[in-house]
Amino acid sequence: HAVARYSASPIMNEDAALTAWMQVTAADGLTLIEDLEDRLNAGVDVAERIGFLRKTNFGTTFEVINKPDPNNLAYTSVALPLHTDLPNQEVPPGYQFLHCLANEATGGGSLFADGFAMAEDLRTDDPKAFDLLCNVEIPFRFHDGDADILVYKPVITLDAGGNVIEIRYNAHLAGVFDMAADIMPAYYRAYRAYMSKTRDARYRITLKLKAGEMVVFDNRRVLHGRDAFDPSTGFRHLHGCYVDRGEFASRLRQLSQKTDASKAA
Repeated sequence: HAVARYSASPIMNEDAALTAWMQVTAADGLTLIEDLEDRLNAGVDVAERIGFLRKTNFGTTFEVINKPDPNNLAYTSVALPLHTDLPNQEVPPGYQFLHCLANEATGGGSLFADGFAMAEDLRTDDPKAFDLLCNVEIPFRFHDGDADILVYKPVITLDAGGNVIEIRYNAHLAGVFDMAADIMPAYYRAYRAYMSKTRDARYRITLKLKAGEMVVFDNRRVLHGRDAFDPSTGFRHLHGCYVDRGEFASRLRQLSQKTDASKAA
């Protein structure tokens, strides 16, 4: 269904509006905020209404612009296939905030897909593949001159009840698969089965973000990417940050208690 849209001003100024938006973001995994002020930290201010920002090796905030000598494909103009950010972290960032300051170039549509929905369909279509993606850990690694961050984790993480609670999927940060030779062929088939769903238009939403719009999504559930763009046709600049899931859930519980208390009164 369509991505729910919210205006920035009520979220910034009214706890009831903040609560309503956070509840839908938690349930759907993806919402859009519009009418942000035209300044660099307007999106960060919304994130800080929730809690403190998650700092990573890319900093506390990050600029998605085309720049020379990039250490990350996000900083280029090429297409980015659907992925989750920083699966190489022991705990990947939770909610991502991507504020569009300019998007004048041809192309550059933002892509989103529900990783949980794809996992559940795989569980139904190909239970063996699903089990391999839940049970076999693969390496995820980022390394440059300043950092070398590596974990072994499965693509799909389940809770004790068998519910999907996290997706780690990033072709650029997945290391060389080094599992036992006897499961390697079956694992590659399973990995490709999930990959083919990330390329299936049925799961995908494309948004061409406009200046003053910001997408907010659960990075451990929703895969994101973008179409290639032509930097010679205009400027494209997104400003991003993260708030971890625990912070988000904490703030939402507090706000919900406040709302319940005021209703009871």
